[in-house]
Amino acid sequence: MPEIAFDDGAHGEPLAFDFEGRRIEARPGQTIAAALIAAGVGAFRRDSEGNPRMPFCGMGTCFECTMKVDGESMVRTCMTTVQGGAVVAREAPR
Repeated sequence: MPEIAFDDGAHGEPLAFDFEGRRIEARPGQTIAAALIAAGVGAFRRDSEGNPRMPFCGMGTCFECTMKVDGESMVRTCMTTVQGGAVVAREAPR
């Protein structure tokens, strides 16, 4: 997968967070969902039948983007700004 190139710093220094053991870089102010999509993450969760699910609405109403963030379950990643050093992971199918 190609590396994401950041610009000359006009948006601030990139932040990094852990996604299931993978280092993901994001711009300050970017949501976790946006950073994961930009990094090529294809499924945010799986439903009870094992089907992959991705963010749909981008405004916190569909709950398709929920993940565990720093130990807290059901965090809407489309509404949560990246914090450097955060630990993000998919949750068990529901």
